[in-house]
Amino acid sequence: MLRSCAYVYSKDPVVRMVSYKRLNPEDVQFSSAVLSEEPRPAHEEVPEPEEASLLPRLRSCSVTTGLLVIGCLLLLLCGGWLLGTMFWLHGSSNQQPHRAPPPAPAQVAQTGANDTVAAASDREACGLIPEAGRFDCYPERGVVVTRALCEARNCCFIPASSPSSSATPPSGGNGVPWCFYPLDFPSYSLVSINDTSLGQEGWLVRETKTYYPADILTLAVEIRYETDTRLRVRITDPSDARYEVPISVPTATKKAESPDYVVELSKEPFGLVVKRRSTGAVLLNTTVAPLFYADQFLQFSTSLPSRFVYGLGEHRSTFLHDVQWNTLTMWARDVPPMEQTNLYGAHPFYLAMEDGGSAHGFFLLNSNAMDVVLQPAPALTWRTIGGILDFYVFLGPDPGSVIEQYVEVIGFPAMPVYWALGYHLCRWGYSTSDSTWEVVKKMRNYGIPQDVQWNDIDYMDQFLDFTLDPAKFATLPDLVKDLHAHDQRYVMILDPGISSVQPEGSYWPFDEGLKRDVFIKDAEGKTLIGKVWPGLTAYPDFSDNVTHEWWYENLRRFHENVPFDGLWIDMNEPSNFLDGSTNGCPSNSLENPPYTPGILGGLLRANTLCATARQKQSIHYNMHSLYGLMEAKASASALKRIVAKRPFVISRSTFPSQGMYSGHWLGDNRSQWKDLYSSIAGILTFNLLGIPLVGADVCGFSEEPQEELCVRWTQLGAFYPFTRNHNAIDMKPQDPTAFSSLARTAMKEALLLRYSLFPVLYTLFHHAHAHGHTVARPLMFEFPKDVRTYGIDKQFLWGKSLLVTPVLDPGVDYVHGYFPEGLWYDYYTGDALRSKGEEVQLHAPLDKINLHLREGSVLTTQAPNLTLWVSSGQPLHLVSALTDDGSAGGDLFWDDGESVDTYETDKYAYVVFSVAQNAMTSQVLRSDVEATYITVELASFYGVKEKPSRVLVNSQDATFTYRANRVLTVADLGLNLSQNFTISWM
Repeated sequence: MLRSCAYVYSKDPVVRMVSYKRLNPEDVQFSSAVLSEEPRPAHEEVPEPEEASLLPRLRSCSVTTGLLVIGCLLLLLCGGWLLGTMFWLHGSSNQQPHRAPPPAPAQVAQTGANDTVAAASDREACGLIPEAGRFDCYPERGVVVTRALCEARNCCFIPASSPSSSATPPSGGNGVPWCFYPLDFPSYSLVSINDTSLGQEGWLVRETKTYYPADILTLAVEIRYETDTRLRVRITDPSDARYEVPISVPTATKKAESPDYVVELSKEPFGLVVKRRSTGAVLLNTTVAPLFYADQFLQFSTSLPSRFVYGLGEHRSTFLHDVQWNTLTMWARDVPPMEQTNLYGAHPFYLAMEDGGSAHGFFLLNSNAMDVVLQPAPALTWRTIGGILDFYVFLGPDPGSVIEQYVEVIGFPAMPVYWALGYHLCRWGYSTSDSTWEVVKKMRNYGIPQDVQWNDIDYMDQFLDFTLDPAKFATLPDLVKDLHAHDQRYVMILDPGISSVQPEGSYWPFDEGLKRDVFIKDAEGKTLIGKVWPGLTAYPDFSDNVTHEWWYENLRRFHENVPFDGLWIDMNEPSNFLDGSTNGCPSNSLENPPYTPGILGGLLRANTLCATARQKQSIHYNMHSLYGLMEAKASASALKRIVAKRPFVISRSTFPSQGMYSGHWLGDNRSQWKDLYSSIAGILTFNLLGIPLVGADVCGFSEEPQEELCVRWTQLGAFYPFTRNHNAIDMKPQDPTAFSSLARTAMKEALLLRYSLFPVLYTLFHHAHAHGHTVARPLMFEFPKDVRTYGIDKQFLWGKSLLVTPVLDPGVDYVHGYFPEGLWYDYYTGDALRSKGEEVQLHAPLDKINLHLREGSVLTTQAPNLTLWVSSGQPLHLVSALTDDGSAGGDLFWDDGESVDTYETDKYAYVVFSVAQNAMTSQVLRSDVEATYITVELASFYGVKEKPSRVLVNSQDATFTYRANRVLTVADLGLNLSQNFTISWM
């Protein structure tokens, strides 16, 4: 709801009190003509208003208006006196939980009846605000908010009355705020608005300062109608250029012609309402709470159309966020995943569902520390401590389209090199290169697929980057050569911290780094020194291109000795075993801002660098959460130059646009069933965030592995987009060869299943790279009208067709899965399952993960082998899941698997398969030599209602089999993938 402003005058000529009446948004749509009664050119400087108290200055008024107001006041005084007397007679002398706040100290004192009237009026106004719609006026942590503290901010103080509320005021945490904004809390006014070639621009003015220092009282607002499905709004300081996130985003050149959205503006107080044109649904409504724009405190709120909100990474939570007073803090942090904690990355983007199944997205392009507060109204508050307010609204209208539009802004994810989709094996605690080698050999001997072997920091000499332990890992170069000889690959870890205490001239990375001035500086301009694994360290400044070149040369020099294939960049939040530096940090407002979001440790410098540290592009206060992104960008660029193929980088810390340069793993999880379950939410969330190459440590990183858990985790992990088994030092081995024959066989079968589905997964990644699609996909993306899918995070889809239902509990041989309405087929047998939209119990012995094909799909599979290099050359098996009318469709993207930009340079094959009227046809939309090496040998059709009398392949009779469960199979086809073909039956 929007509010218009009415003015009520007191007897004191210096006091003006503001009250609001609620209006529907459609009643307050202001055209530029209405709001430009006194037009002001966009380039004209707007004078800042004089400093004022929280109460605005008096407006002039006519005598008639004054008499009317005085008459109204007399009536209010009488009514107020009666109300005050009643409250005094009947109210409790000790407990007054709903008492409205009296005038704050900044107000002009009033006496007698005026006090009673004001109190009664304020009490009534505050009490009308429902608990779910109260916006926190005192979000600071570590403070017990009292009535006096609250009223000093001119806010309402009412202890929450709900049974679940705490007996004490919440202190910057989760819960109904006892101190909240009244409807008349001063905000900005829109004093002018003008049309532009892209939309509109205007001026906002605040007449009163807030309780945070350095308010910016005059703001510029720009509304850009960038595309029909993308709206951008920028609120900036016109008098001073503030920090902006240095990532590339599209530049619109003309205004959208037929936008799917309607933008409405409230003049006083300023507010922005964005509606979906087709339904009238309100997607954004910033009038629900005041706008703050101080130097180190920027805040705005919006209503939400529903409680179904997703994204907002990186946090450990369910896929569907809880809107019951849930504060999500963003500030990159090295900490094992836990609930209610800021984790490794920061992603200020959410997707929200609307009534009827439509969806929209919202992205705040801001990298400063922030809190995002969800509350049950439902509503959401953005609270950041720097930068500008630069945000996008994406109109979808379906969830998948929202992600496509978001990725179009932040950058499409890179197409991974083929072996990135194989099985990766790692651990912290391979004591030598020979012990690493032995595990690789055992995997081969047992016939278990493996594409990549990794090493953690064990391989380094004293944990120094770009070094090799000369005693324990002397044979590492030979191991890597052996891996390459078996079509396998090698990935090593690198931490950003560079040792600063080696003898001068003995450690090239640091010595050369000093010469080139690549390290982050402290506030005094000296190299900032922290501490990580090698001891005292300096931190490369990846915001500087000079550092990128230095990083490349370090990698190139090391690659000459150990020809690694990919990089694992860890500890890049950046992590620090100290708070700030060896010399501490200055005591100022950057290190101790007026408001600190809910960061683990309570300080911006907790286990990282000083906020005052200097980088090439800005201070660390602004750049902190970008560190992992910028290191990934430098690493991908260097690898591309060194190996001349698609770079493979996996990063722990991430930020929007990360998918262009790296994948991500979910960090240091635990060998617990709870972690197995929570990994699905993490996988799905990062697919929403434009980083589809994502996985969790299979079997868990810390704590002792359990055999049953590891089997179930390997089965689930086989369907992570990125699958790696990794565990911690001093833990027992947990690679597949370490377990019993039964467990080992079950793990092997799960991995062979993954390898057989490589063509499916590779094609999904092509669509992610080319179109911004998700790879691991929530059910609600494909069934947005089925509200029962909105909270599902125990199942997921590969693309739109393959439903994965893993076992997530110990000691069971069954699993419950939800099947949206339609026809589903058991992937292994072709048995049909027709659902009305219901939960089904499925048989799930230890050696099985349940997979089902959605009607209308065609999957391309291959005979698996020990590496993807071998299995990707095997003949294809096409599996078609028919609808009731006998139709289905699918596709295949194919290239050489490793060359850079094959899609962009048209060096790929693309084939579409379709089934209709008892015939499958293939159509080669783009041909490439790689497709000529592949044949189609087998085709299976699930759901053929009658046994055919005849099957024709390219008009020639072919042998076939037909089973009682309505599965038709045609074998020995010998069809070349690069040529169109037809398989028909009658």
